Amino acid sequence: MHAQDIFAGYEKLFTPPLQYTAYKTRGQINIDGKLKEASWDSVAWSNDFTDIEGSLKPQPAFKTRFKMLWDSQYVYIAAELEEPHIWATLKHHDDIIYHDNDFEIFIDPDGDTQNYFEVEVNPYNSIFDLLLNKPYRSGGLALLNWDVQNLRSAVSITGTLNNPKDIDKKWIVEMAIPFKSISLGDHLQVPNGQSIWRINFSRVEWDTKITSGTYSKKMDSTTHRLLPEHNWVWSPQGAVNMHMPERWGYLHFSNQAATLTNSNLPLPSSEGLKKYLWLVFYKQQAYKRQHSKYADSLSQINIPSLIEAAGLNCNINLEATSSQFIATIQATTGTEKYQINQEGKITQL
Repeated sequence: MHAQDIFAGYEKLFTPPLQYTAYKTRGQINIDGKLKEASWDSVAWSNDFTDIEGSLKPQPAFKTRFKMLWDSQYVYIAAELEEPHIWATLKHHDDIIYHDNDFEIFIDPDGDTQNYFEVEVNPYNSIFDLLLNKPYRSGGLALLNWDVQNLRSAVSITGTLNNPKDIDKKWIVEMAIPFKSISLGDHLQVPNGQSIWRINFSRVEWDTKITSGTYSKKMDSTTHRLLPEHNWVWSPQGAVNMHMPERWGYLHFSNQAATLTNSNLPLPSSEGLKKYLWLVFYKQQAYKRQHSKYADSLSQINIPSLIEAAGLNCNINLEATSSQFIATIQATTGTEKYQINQEGKITQL
């Protein structure tokens, strides 16, 4: 069996995630939403956002992009969102901000898909921040009372908020997220010049109309329900679900001098191994939906125990009961060994 054959039907979940390199600041960053510091001028913007499903859907109507920096205390994020009509309604901390047009940040520092962070902001600079112990697909709980302590954020608007009489240009988000505030337990998540995190960004955009001088969301004329929101993202998920951390992009932290180019850097060889563990995970979830239990052999989910692919040879082992499973992968040469369980938790052994 060819290695590619086993991915048939799952190709959209294995498009390569995008990469971005964050460079060190060259001085103090004033969080005002204006991006006037030389540090911001010296680093590249990201790729423009695309639909959450990637090439399956049309390109977004409005341009969105971001850039990043870091120092010993903070990771800095700036985002630019083009928008001809900038509006917002939610003004309080931990309002459900995605009911407005918003910008969203998803961060998983150790890349194990567990205990990750989400921060949302609207044009009022209202913040909705939460911690998830694991993705919703695995019964994860959103801890809404968790806050990014000492988060600094600002929004600037080129145009006028909530004024349908004019055409706006864009709104800019600027944030400084303390490493200390997205660290759990006694392990401080401060990167070094070789660190790689998993991260993604999303923009929620609602179709609106202007009625009696105010904005309102458009309804479906048949069902009289709100039209579904648009989900525009940096690194496509391949599904309408941001809570698949394994599909997020790669964030490299660099100590090198900042550059206006953002070329991809080599990823650890472990990422090639993990790809096959995620294939086991997706196929096991599909098998359980059909049979109400997990497969207890790789042959039941059409995956060979020996993978021979370009530059990669490895063995996979599966142990399962009806309600749990552990899949382990190890390169045939070397000592790298990883496993995944039914909750999608990746562990290095």
